[in-house]
This record gives sequence, structure tokens and C-alpha cells, in this order.
Amino acid sequence: MRSFALILASVVALGACVPTTQPAAPPVQSPTISPEQAVINFREVIDRVEPVAEQVCREQTPDQLCDFAIYVDRDPQSGVNAFHTIDDNGQPAIIFTIGLIAVAANADELAFVMGHEAGHHIGRHLPRVQASADLGAQILTTLARAGGINEAALGGVAQVGAVVASRQYGRQAELEADAIGTVIAARAGYDPLRGAEFFTRIPDPARSFLATHPPNAQRIETVRRTVAGRVPGA
Repeated sequence: MRSFALILASVVALGACVPTTQPAAPPVQSPTISPEQAVINFREVIDRVEPVAEQVCREQTPDQLCDFAIYVDRDPQSGVNAFHTIDDNGQPAIIFTIGLIAVAANADELAFVMGHEAGHHIGRHLPRVQASADLGAQILTTLARAGGINEAALGGVAQVGAVVASRQYGRQAELEADAIGTVIAARAGYDPLRGAEFFTRIPDPARSFLATHPPNAQRIETVRRTVAGRVPGA
């Protein structure tokens, strides 16, 4: 496990926790927890969840590199979030902002978040989101060209197609990562239902047409169904 400050200027990544598509969204409700306890919870979760996430990754996608690197973005301006990305060598990385670590109410929430981010890698969501965006751009550009749109405007049309398609797939990817994260958290000895209570304290993207995340209620229900149907035999 590696944990240190990370400056992110530009990175292709999937964020899991707090939707950022609503400028007027209320802040995450902070629990009553000391900074010291927050650090203890985080370290415990990394030690227990990382090996389980790697085991599930090797079971489900043995052709992928499953050695997760864990980073902490210590910039207070980064807000409350967590991300999954892949470096140039193909190594999967999970990045927690210091803001998320501070507002997580308990270790179960952190464990669920980490399992969710690992789930993005196991589900191969980054390359699939990119493929979806490319296809969306191609389709909308073709339709626009057939409709006689000015060639100079096609770049903007392609960008809109890519955004709409990637966000539509992104919502599906979030739910799949929630299900995988539920299994990982449970295997590591945490309560994913308690962990999913994090969704009751963050902004709900349900009313945003182009939201990258599904409604919080749908995500909580996904966790409940997974616990009922998959965790006992995981």
C-alpha cells in the first residue's frame, strides 16, 4: 500500500462518491468523528480491503493487473471524492481525497468506497466508457452530417455525442461497481449496508439529466439486492 499527496492536473478516471454535475448541490453532511479516528479507520480499511479487492480481481479478471496502488490527495480543494484510474504501466490506482476520509462516518463507509473503486477496475469500466464515448461521437456526427450540418460544427456535435453516451454508460458502471464493492466489503468483514449509508449524506443526482451517477436510492437498493443475493455465497 502506498499513500501520499497526489497532484492531479489531468487524469482519465472514474469517480464514485460525490456527483459533481450539480453546481448548487449542498455539501456532504459531516459526521461527528475526530480527525484521529478518521485516520485510524482509513488505515484499517486499506489493510483489510486491499488484499480482498485483489483476490476478487484475480478471480473475476485474471488477465488484468490486480495490484492496486492506493493514494491520498491531500489538497483540501479537491473536495470529497474517490477515483479509480490506471497508470501508463497498466497498474490500477485508487485515489481518496483527504476530504472524503474526513467525512466518512465509519470504517464501513470507507470499505464500501474502496470496494466500489476496485469494482470499476474489475468491471473494466474505464476502457468501456471510452469506447461508449467514441461510439456516441461517431453516431451523432454521422446523423448531423446526413442532416446537412456545417462541417465546422461537427467537432462540437461529436463532443456532445461523446458526453451523452459516456454518461449514460457511466451510470450503469456505477451500479455494477456498487455491486462488486458490496461483495468486496463484505468479504473483508465490513457491513456494506452500513457503508452505503454514505449515499444518504451526499447530493442526489436524480434530477440532473447528464449526471454521471444514478440516483442515490437506486444505488442503495443495488447494495441491498447484492447483500441478499450474492454476499452469502461470495
